[in-house]
Amino acid sequence: MNNKNVLETLKKLRQCSKKRNFRQTFDLILNLKDLDLKKPDHQLDFFVTLHYSKGREVKVCALVGPELQDEGRKVCDETITQDSFEKYHKDKKITKKLAETFDFFIAQANIMPKIASSFGTVFGPRGKMPNPKAGCIVPPKINLKPVYDKLQKTIRVKAKTVPLIQCAVGSEEMKDEEISDNIMTIYNQVIHHLPGEKNNIKSIYLKLTMGKPEKVE
Repeated sequence: MNNKNVLETLKKLRQCSKKRNFRQTFDLILNLKDLDLKKPDHQLDFFVTLHYSKGREVKVCALVGPELQDEGRKVCDETITQDSFEKYHKDKKITKKLAETFDFFIAQANIMPKIASSFGTVFGPRGKMPNPKAGCIVPPKINLKPVYDKLQKTIRVKAKTVPLIQCAVGSEEMKDEEISDNIMTIYNQVIHHLPGEKNNIKSIYLKLTMGKPEKVE
């Protein structure tokens, strides 16, 4: 796959797309092959920071102590302070709703044990625990705006049980060159993490939210 082929495919998708009453998102679909996903070194689970938006707002919640509560409320979409953790620990229903509502959780590092005990049983299986690889575990005194802005362009690439990766790479309001840049950034990171690199890629497709997948030749 190269940038020229991606741009041609994006053009085809736009030409075939019907006008919708909402902003559609472009998705990248990578079908993988010749992997034994029972082997840890064949599984994929990493984060990629894109140069451009991935086409939709990323919702971020901060789990903090008193040191970061004002900063969290100023920057993040929601802030839950340490004195509220017990409520979530007792009520799994509201914790599940929280996990479904937000894409990323930022955690204050020095209270991580309390965060783990209060949210871990719900967040863990859903892959929502604050992850240091995504920059989501932060010190008690920090400007959260750069962290929040980076997460808006961060995606998680995961293939642990099924040899398939699908992720949002932009919206139809974005320029094709920006979407293509996002796609190539993800693709280059994926092949870097695969044991056989390009040889583990079976096929590549792009699609709009309501459209049919178009193969990238």
